[in-house]
Amino acid sequence: MDFSSLAIDVPATDWTGRDDGGSPAHRRWWQAVSTPAAPAPEALDAAMPGPAALLGFRSDAGVARNLGRTGAATGPAAIRAALGSLAFHGTRAVTDAGDIVVSGDDLEDGQARCGTALTAMLDAGHLTFVLGGGHETAFASYLGVAATSAVANGARLGVLNLDAHFDLREAPSPSSGTPFLQMARAETAAGRELNYAVVGISEPNNTRALFDTAHDLDVKYLLDEDCSAERTEGFVAAFLETVDIVYLTIDLDVLPAAVAPGVSAPAAFGVPLPVIAAVCRQVAASEKLFHFDVAELNPAFDIDNRTAKVAARLIDTLLR
Repeated sequence: MDFSSLAIDVPATDWTGRDDGGSPAHRRWWQAVSTPAAPAPEALDAAMPGPAALLGFRSDAGVARNLGRTGAATGPAAIRAALGSLAFHGTRAVTDAGDIVVSGDDLEDGQARCGTALTAMLDAGHLTFVLGGGHETAFASYLGVAATSAVANGARLGVLNLDAHFDLREAPSPSSGTPFLQMARAETAAGRELNYAVVGISEPNNTRALFDTAHDLDVKYLLDEDCSAERTEGFVAAFLETVDIVYLTIDLDVLPAAVAPGVSAPAAFGVPLPVIAAVCRQVAASEKLFHFDVAELNPAFDIDNRTAKVAARLIDTLLR
């Protein structure tokens, strides 16, 4: 597709990383990702997976409104840096489209512009993913997915959230705590029901009012303490049976604080990384993955780039 037609605030720049050689066997992510200015050739083998495209969403306006620790607007750059030197074992052509930037408190405009760009990429046949940004990123992603021809033509959309929080908060203005309630209301307005499931809910970090809202909306969820490998696999499998396409959103605060310290709200308990990675493999293997995002990386609070490296590893898993 012509990425230059997209209204991108900051165009993608060339990636950098460790250089072990120029052959395909030596490739790392920085050598595999193309930009609109230097596109990579499409795969010639029709059996290969289709192309992927990424978009950064530089925003922490939603975190600020939610009274969290700001700094997630610098998350996309940190994730790109962590991805760059990872060995690239994928087969998809991957293009970096650049970044949408939320200026000041104008969150809604940024979400709308991000959604418009995503819809164009999705309708052009790309598997898309967004690098957040606070978890207000999720509503931007939803706007892009919900406006696609796939949804218009009746594909059953499911939203799978890996998160310690429901993010169903009722609030005077949208924030990082409201995106899934916004989705539910938007789906109702469109004559549909939101099919929403969450892995990793922390009971002490969600009020009874949030559990009541979740029950009213028929949200499927698995508490962090119940996220054994076997039980999580079964939960996700049951969810996948109800959908045609999946929007997967990963809030890095679903992981234990020792694994992901660089987030707005570090988890005291959290879901083990091997379980979260297994969910990513399971969703990718289902061939129903339509779009995904990774949110809440806050480099200012990271330790040895630990959280950025985890985010990069999960993205690499999803793009195999």
